[in-house]
Amino acid sequence: MKFRSLGSTNVSEVGLGCWQLGGDQWGDVADSDALAVLRASVAAGVTFLDTADVYGAGRSEELIGRFLKESPRDKLFIASKFGRFPRPGWPTNFDPKTIREHTENSLKRLGTDRLDLTQLHCLPMEQLKRAEVWETMRTLQKEGKILRFGASVESVAEAEECLKQPGLASLQIIFNIFRQTPAFGLLDQCRKQNVAIIVRLPLASGLLAGKYTPATTFAPNDHRSFNRNGEKFNVGETFAGVGFEKGLELVEKLKPLVPAGYTLPQLALRWCLDHPAVTVIIPGARNRSQAEANAAASDLPPLSAESLAKLREFFIKEVKPAVRGPD
Repeated sequence: MKFRSLGSTNVSEVGLGCWQLGGDQWGDVADSDALAVLRASVAAGVTFLDTADVYGAGRSEELIGRFLKESPRDKLFIASKFGRFPRPGWPTNFDPKTIREHTENSLKRLGTDRLDLTQLHCLPMEQLKRAEVWETMRTLQKEGKILRFGASVESVAEAEECLKQPGLASLQIIFNIFRQTPAFGLLDQCRKQNVAIIVRLPLASGLLAGKYTPATTFAPNDHRSFNRNGEKFNVGETFAGVGFEKGLELVEKLKPLVPAGYTLPQLALRWCLDHPAVTVIIPGARNRSQAEANAAASDLPPLSAESLAKLREFFIKEVKPAVRGPD
């Protein structure tokens, strides 16, 4: 496992996204399976764990808290997010008192005295412009409850708004072969400002694993069933916004571009890592083998300039016209 700098700290360049551990938006996940994923990831060299208070209404954080009791806390980087918890809900979630309560509740569930990073969780643009939201995080930082603050965003426009904030440590974005827009300017801007990039959904909700077919089905409590057209939240969070059927078509067109020695998911993960502005990618995993395969992407050789150019052209010509949702 290779490491990259996030401010003054080095983190594994492949982390673990823990959205699926909530068990409410990626189908059911047993406690034993969730803990096995955490153990396998850390055993493979992962040090960066990303979660949120809303994942399973706290369940993801609680499971990580159980895991931290058996793993050295100081060797792990714990990032969480706030703003979308169902209680009390919007817009009260953005009040300083509620931000503090939600942060302290996350700390309790995780069983830790500080968050290495807290992130605004896809807040509306009008909230990203409110100085009070950012000042509340700075206050929590001064108190030591959080060590750094950042934002998880849905669009380049939201990212650019966040970049106006002094002290911003990171931006978490959707970035994958089917969602390349951040590479057309945003990533360079973040690199110049020394803002870390955390890549979520590098496999486009599993599409870029290349195993789905038109007959593939998902559980009713899986966003790949209930959010295919943005029914519950941003459509870009599900299959990169291209839609399931269109995504399958694009995967078939992508397969001839996979270089010798790589599988499709390896290509997808390596492609993200080959962008120098990227600090850490956070693929999810539902079992030990997936966790180990994700971590192994760090050991793959970089893609050639020719491959990168072909994948950029593929996005522009084949994928971008089909992308829905804020970009």
